[in-house]
Amino acid sequence: MNRMTFIVLIISFSFLLLGSFSRLQALPKDHVFETRLSNGLEVLLVTNKKAPVVSIQVWYKVGSRNEPYGLSGLAHLTEHLMFRGTEKVGPKLYSRTIQKYGGQDNAFTSRDHTVYYENLASDRVLVALELESDRMTALKVDEEKFSTEKKVVQEERRLRVKDDPSASLFEEVVSAAFRSHPYRWPVTGWMEDLERLQREDFLAFYRTYYQPANAVLIVVGDIDKKTLMPMIEKTFGQIPQGPKPPATAFKESPQEADKRIILHRPEAQLPYVLLAYHVPSYPHPDSFALEVMSQILAGGKSSRMVQRMVYLEQKALTAGADYPFLSKDPFLFFFYAQAMPGQTPEQLETRLFQELEDWKKNPPTREEMEKAKNQIEAGFIFSQDSIFNQGKHFGKFQALRSWKDFEKYLPGIRSVTPEDLLRVYQTYFEGQKKTIGLLIPSSPDQQKALSPGKNSK
Repeated sequence: MNRMTFIVLIISFSFLLLGSFSRLQALPKDHVFETRLSNGLEVLLVTNKKAPVVSIQVWYKVGSRNEPYGLSGLAHLTEHLMFRGTEKVGPKLYSRTIQKYGGQDNAFTSRDHTVYYENLASDRVLVALELESDRMTALKVDEEKFSTEKKVVQEERRLRVKDDPSASLFEEVVSAAFRSHPYRWPVTGWMEDLERLQREDFLAFYRTYYQPANAVLIVVGDIDKKTLMPMIEKTFGQIPQGPKPPATAFKESPQEADKRIILHRPEAQLPYVLLAYHVPSYPHPDSFALEVMSQILAGGKSSRMVQRMVYLEQKALTAGADYPFLSKDPFLFFFYAQAMPGQTPEQLETRLFQELEDWKKNPPTREEMEKAKNQIEAGFIFSQDSIFNQGKHFGKFQALRSWKDFEKYLPGIRSVTPEDLLRVYQTYFEGQKKTIGLLIPSSPDQQKALSPGKNSK
C-alpha cells in the first residue's frame, strides 16, 4: 500500500467514525420520555432497540453528604440493608430472582446518591419493577439483620481502606481538605462511626430519604412507552408520596493555607504523594476546562504526566490526575504519583509541583488540546454503546440537575480554549490553598532504602 492510498483510507475511516459518533450522540436526544408520577417519582424512559435488553436503575438522591454528623457510613450501610428482604421477598432473594431470569443486579453508593440496578432481557422488565418498588418503602430489617450487615460493612472497610495504604491516604487528604462540608467523611464511613450506628439510625434515614419524591427511575433499552408506563404506575405509582426530605445546602469556606498530611504505614512498599485542590464542578463554566486539563495531564499512556514521569524519567510507577466532573457541591482536583524504588516522598512531591508549574511555562499546544478533546468525546460516546452506561449517564445528570445537561457536555468540551486552560490554572492551582498528602513506608527496610545516599537522581 502506497502512502497516498493509506492517507485516503485514514481520512475515509475518520469520516465514518465521526458519522458513527453523530448517530450515537443523537440517539438519546430523540428517544427520551420524561414524566413525574403523582407521588413525585421522576421517570426517564430511554428507547434503544439495538438489543432485546433493558437496564432498570433507581437513583436515590441521597449519599454520604446527607448523613448526620457522627453517623458516617449510614448511606452505604443502608445500601447493603436494601438486600435484606421485605414481607414479600426474603433475604438474598432479590439477586437470586434476577439471576433466575438471566439478569444481573447490584448497587453502589457515592457522596451524592445511591443507585440500584438490574440488567436483564426486556420481556422481564416487570420483575425488576416489582422488586424495586417493593423495597423502596417496605423493607423489613430486624436487630439481627442489622447487626450482621453492619459487620459486613465494617469488614469491607477494613479490606478496601485500612489494608490499602494509598486509599487511607486519600481519605485523610479529603478529610483535611474540607473543614465543615460532609464531603470530608468517607463514603464507607469512619470505623468509630460504624461502631456506634444503631438500627434506629438506619430506620430514620431510610424513612426520610427512600421516598418516591426523592428518587429517579430510569429504564433504558428495548422498551415501549405505552406498554411500560402502566407497569410503572402499577408498581411505583401505588407508593404513597411520603415526607419530603430536608433540604441540604452546604458551603465550604475557602481554604486559605496549605495543609499537609503525613501517613506512616509499615505495610506500604513505596512512597505515594497526593495533591488536592478545591475546584468547582458542573455546571460551573470552568468545569469543561478542568476536564480537558485532566485529560491532557493524565488521559492515557501518551499524556503529559505518564510520558514524562513514568516512561522518560522513570521516577514514578504511576502518575496521574483526576477531576470528578459531576458532584452536588464543589469537590477536589487530584494529582498523584507512586514513586519508583529509590525515590523519596520529597523528591516525588517536588516533581509533581514541577509538572504543575510547567503548565504555565509550557502551555498545552493546539495538538494536545485537540487530542484530549477527541479522547474525551470518543470515551463519552462509546460508553453509551452499553445500555447500562447509557443509563448511568442519564442518572448522574438527572439526579443532580437535569438529563438535558447530558447534551451540553460535548459542546462544552469542544468550546474550551487555550486561554481557558491558563485561566483555570491561575485561578485554582496557584497560591497556598492545597492539601498535600505523603504516604511514607515505615518498616525498617523501607526506611533504609529511602535514607540519604540510597536515592536515585
